[in-house]
Amino acid sequence: MFVYSLPMATRFRGITVREGLLIEGPAGWGEFCPFPEYDDAEARPWLDAAVEAAEQGWPAPVRESVPVNAIVPAVSPSLAHARVVASGCGTAKVKVADAPDSLPDDLARVEAVRDALGPGGHVRVDANARWDTDQAVTAIRALDRAAGGLQYVEQPCETLDELAAVRRRVDVPIAADESIRRAEDPLRVAVAGAADIAVLKCAPLGGVRRALAVAQACGLPCVVSSALESAVGLAAEIALAGALPDLRFACGLGTGALLAADVASVAAPRDGMLAVPRRAPEPTRRLQVAAGPERTRWWHERLARVRLL
Repeated sequence: MFVYSLPMATRFRGITVREGLLIEGPAGWGEFCPFPEYDDAEARPWLDAAVEAAEQGWPAPVRESVPVNAIVPAVSPSLAHARVVASGCGTAKVKVADAPDSLPDDLARVEAVRDALGPGGHVRVDANARWDTDQAVTAIRALDRAAGGLQYVEQPCETLDELAAVRRRVDVPIAADESIRRAEDPLRVAVAGAADIAVLKCAPLGGVRRALAVAQACGLPCVVSSALESAVGLAAEIALAGALPDLRFACGLGTGALLAADVASVAAPRDGMLAVPRRAPEPTRRLQVAAGPERTRWWHERLARVRLL
């Protein structure tokens, strides 16, 4: 086992350092990296995903590569424009609602992304459940105009009832993320009336096989997205995208660029595509990214608790 500490290239999801624990087994490496604020019960599926990768491996893919979107954090319009151009992707996901009064900045960032993509590109936004219903409707309509048409908006509000209310009032498709992966039973959560698209992340859903079962149960088009893992965990998310029977949208898997260091080298998307791996990469940079003794102890203690659940 090995605990890593990776600096972020840009603050993302409110964090500047990403931590996690890597587990080695007969099938390779798996990653246990639930965010620190998650309790032990919520962290248990993340351990299941790590054990699947290390001990079982993943189902055979049905495609050799998957399309990915550029990821635009809450940065200036000029930086947003540069990120999208450098990515080579035809789709970009823009983080919005980073602060209560961020809509003017969000609009400028989305306009810059649209300019970088050109008229044929796809712009999607992710609010991470930061809005109430009325705020979401107002913001989505404005962002849709700024984007010249949004592909979809991801998790604008917290609850399924709120998502359904927003969906009835706007013309932009709604994608559910937290509503699925943080549900008590993701296999039974009824998202069809609240969303048009399901965002799947295999780590919080308990592994690739479990996520495939959730995809089948929800009956919606699916987008696979990273849980901000290292190269080891990201490989599992790409494997999920590679194994989905139907993949209509670009996936949020280009997150390696958000990290200033990683446990292994990460292949950058080429022409907006990532190759589907058969197993996670060997973490060859362990010495450079090892967590300190205190954080290593914290992660080992966490792992021991979660294993008992």
